[in-house]
Amino acid sequence: QVQLVESGGGLVQPGGSLRLSCAASGFTLPYYAIGWFRQAPGKEREGVSCITISDGRTYYSDSVKGRFTISRDIANKTVYLRMNSLKPEDTAVYYCATDSSPTFRAGVGYIPFLRYDYWGQGTQVTVSS
Repeated sequence: QVQLVESGGGLVQPGGSLRLSCAASGFTLPYYAIGWFRQAPGKEREGVSCITISDGRTYYSDSVKGRFTISRDIANKTVYLRMNSLKPEDTAVYYCATDSSPTFRAGVGYIPFLRYDYWGQGTQVTVSS
């Protein structure tokens, strides 16, 4: 059974930090990348960060660049999202998902946040004083 399980969410004060984990299991076919997305109440889902599994190339949205760091532990099939300098606007449910059918464009390379197949159940992150 294919599973992605997120953990590490919680309540944190502005300026604080959290580390989210995404543990993958049950995959029989390789996936190209794992991405983190978030969705706040009343807002559309947003791609936050993505990492390619083979070579660890990372991608970030402008809203989190410089504050969030994504990493992978291949042996343990886990992807992490370290979130520093958290702001109230980072409050959302955070999901991880796999990209098994990557899209590439000439001159650009891999296009993140486009098509993701398996999703976790999400973990709540609340940034509030």
